[in-house]
Amino acid sequence: MATPQGISPTPVTLAVTGASGQLGRLVLAELQRLAPAARLVGLVRNPAAAQDLADRGVELRAANYNDASSLQAALAGVDRLLLVSSSEVGQRLPQHRNVIDAAKAAGVKLLAYTSILRADSSPMALAREHRATEEALRASGLDYVLLRNGWYTENYSDHIAPVLQHGTVLGAASEGRISGAARVDYAAAAATVLAADAALHAGQVYELAGDESFTLAQYAAEIARQSGKAVSYRDLGESGYQAALQAAGLPPEFAALLAESDAKAAGGSLQDDGHALSRLIGRPTTRLSVSVAEALAKLHVPEAQRELASA
Repeated sequence: MATPQGISPTPVTLAVTGASGQLGRLVLAELQRLAPAARLVGLVRNPAAAQDLADRGVELRAANYNDASSLQAALAGVDRLLLVSSSEVGQRLPQHRNVIDAAKAAGVKLLAYTSILRADSSPMALAREHRATEEALRASGLDYVLLRNGWYTENYSDHIAPVLQHGTVLGAASEGRISGAARVDYAAAAATVLAADAALHAGQVYELAGDESFTLAQYAAEIARQSGKAVSYRDLGESGYQAALQAAGLPPEFAALLAESDAKAAGGSLQDDGHALSRLIGRPTTRLSVSVAEALAKLHVPEAQRELASA
């Protein structure tokens, strides 16, 4: 069988941080398809909690973003590394620096980092730590790739249950368009970069977003169409949305961050029509209708299951 274009035929060691997380697991699954001869390493806090990855042939190594020594040991012999950004907002920069320093010490040939859409110019508060991490990468001397991921459609579709319960999508994005893509699409992009020869993508900055953009009103309408229930969008403004998120149980700091991000979407911060993601993965990105159908099917909504079957 011929080697896919750009995919290295030479056995290499490919590593993914946060390997037991939702994105990390998808990246590793895609790497097993794209680079079956590669040695795959998953960096996880607790290897015992990720036995399913080991059962699939992934070598698990214990590592913690806050523990520089664990990272240095875990990256020994690694050729290419995907740094999945930490989920600990406010702590990301020192954590990412630990990974970058360890990668340099280990002689990693390429580091790919999951940043945020237009990190260098985005007004979103979430972009600040990503922007600082990108600066640290540039200063490191490592060969790197910036995977500037747009919004995951799952940021919305994972929370469909309360939408169905109350018949309302709440937000602060007004009529702003969101070029969302499914998590599996961004995982495919990361795996494509990691599986290829390091020289092919080194130095590249990819602004990654879905082929299709939607407003939250259109998202609500899609849920209504597939579920057969009355669902509409209610714009609360930034402060109102923050209050709603806090009332739903989110910590004040996190609620403020999500509300600010949604409000910035009203000005176009989450819209992109460059189609770099679909070009990189060689297929269209997942449609909103499919993401909604998948989310509804998990809730055993019959109409959604039919929609998914016909997609």
